[in-house]
Amino acid sequence: MNKTLLIYILALGIFGIINTEMGVIGLLPQISEQFGVSVSTAGLLVSLFALVIAISGPFMPLFFSGINRKKAMLFVLAVFVITNLFSAFSHSFTMLLITRIIPAFLHPVYFSLAFVAAASSVSKEHTAKAVSKVFMGVTAGMVLGVPITSFVADIISLQAALLFFALVNAIAFIGILLFVPSMPVNEKLSYGKQLSVLKKPVMWFSMAAAAFILSGMYAVYSFFAEYLDKVTQMSGKEISAMLVLFGATGILGNLVAGRFLSTNAVKTALVFPFSLGIVYLLMYFIGTLNIPMMIIILVWGILFTLGLNISQYWITSAATDAPDFANGLFVAFGNLGVTIGTFIGGIFITNMGTQHVIWGGLLFLVLALLAIVMRTTFYKQSV
Repeated sequence: MNKTLLIYILALGIFGIINTEMGVIGLLPQISEQFGVSVSTAGLLVSLFALVIAISGPFMPLFFSGINRKKAMLFVLAVFVITNLFSAFSHSFTMLLITRIIPAFLHPVYFSLAFVAAASSVSKEHTAKAVSKVFMGVTAGMVLGVPITSFVADIISLQAALLFFALVNAIAFIGILLFVPSMPVNEKLSYGKQLSVLKKPVMWFSMAAAAFILSGMYAVYSFFAEYLDKVTQMSGKEISAMLVLFGATGILGNLVAGRFLSTNAVKTALVFPFSLGIVYLLMYFIGTLNIPMMIIILVWGILFTLGLNISQYWITSAATDAPDFANGLFVAFGNLGVTIGTFIGGIFITNMGTQHVIWGGLLFLVLALLAIVMRTTFYKQSV
């Protein structure tokens, strides 16, 4: 089959799964209102989903490593479609939470399979390029999924937005069913050598940095819509427009990341916490003003995807001899960061008010900077 089509179908599946995970961020105010829970409680839909991924990330792919990759991917997407349909018709917040947690266990499985399938579909010299195209599904899901679902909820309804999650995964399911060839596993991979990378201290500094970077990002971003609603006092349509703006500049951030990381990865990583920290401080002091906030969002979107790319690079560059396992660790520790950041951000909102969620983000950016400095100081050869 056309290898380009194969790669984009795999990326669509990634987009659908990430959209299910992150798209709910723009829906938190509506979910809070419809189910009668606080926004910080509604944030559990993000944090618990991510926590499950963080726990299952390194291990779940092992259980599926001997199964035909096409069948395994179809199974994962089928579960996402079914649970998303149930979530759209949930009558209680508890039911909604359960229908979010179940598919989260299979999230890392599709990621692992998609990256391996993309790599095996091309020659060795084109592997990195193929995997990077699939990774674009991650970026698109994170920066476009939120504004799209928020727009659907604002124009139609919350239920329609939740059904959109099911629709995207269903389209990816059909694409894989019709266009992806059977991918039997000829021999089950040994994970012994890959697990050995955990013996290296540089790996733990890298994972800590990635987790803190994601925590610093999501402590604030998880409550993006809430911040624009309560602090900037934008309308629902204005918030949707800002989410689209954020997503558009996020795509640009992905291009910027590739150039900066290939030129000077260390300097890029060291400058990032300061840059995002400045954005947060500007939000705190002038985030009540619409026009300045729009300009801040332009820069924030670029930095957001830059942070994602830095985190992924920081971990994989520390384990070049085990790239598959390293990507699994990125998924796991990245989502651990999402969980911790969203949880702490919720605490700041509950106890101090929405505007003060900024301090939760700054706290984690300081910790991220320390982890980055530790790695670059003692393990320069691994960067």
